[in-house]
Amino acid sequence: MRIVVQATPFDLGAEAAGFAGGKPGMGAIVTFTGVVRDNANGTLERMGIEHYPGMTEKAITQIAEQAKARWSLGDVLVIHRHGELRPGEMIMMVATASRHRKDAFEAAEFLMDYLKSRAPFWKQEITRHGAEWVAAREEDEDALGRWTPNQG
Repeated sequence: MRIVVQATPFDLGAEAAGFAGGKPGMGAIVTFTGVVRDNANGTLERMGIEHYPGMTEKAITQIAEQAKARWSLGDVLVIHRHGELRPGEMIMMVATASRHRKDAFEAAEFLMDYLKSRAPFWKQEITRHGAEWVAAREEDEDALGRWTPNQG
């Protein structure tokens, strides 16, 4: 398991290839990459992402351990960037490895839903008109809710 929080860009191809290599017992590798998208008005210049070093990595590690306990996973990778990112830049990557695709897909979705709604990152949209903190969205909370024991 590898959890990385960094300001610098990552090489998606190298990360995916490195993650997939050397896992002969795994029949499924799932990767997802999140990209900074423009806002609804098309005015996003950049997104500022803040976090508390140490606390963020610990929180993501705990949720990755929950994923490994819930699904039959051979490995997990989470990379999340912080700092200022422009539209089109990669913001995060999740990769899961499992013997079977269902576990790999579900665990990856679980991790993505957690990162979107609960990981300790604070995001600010910066436009030429000013800056505004990004509020939690109801649909992100709903997505995370499907993983609770009574719903998932």
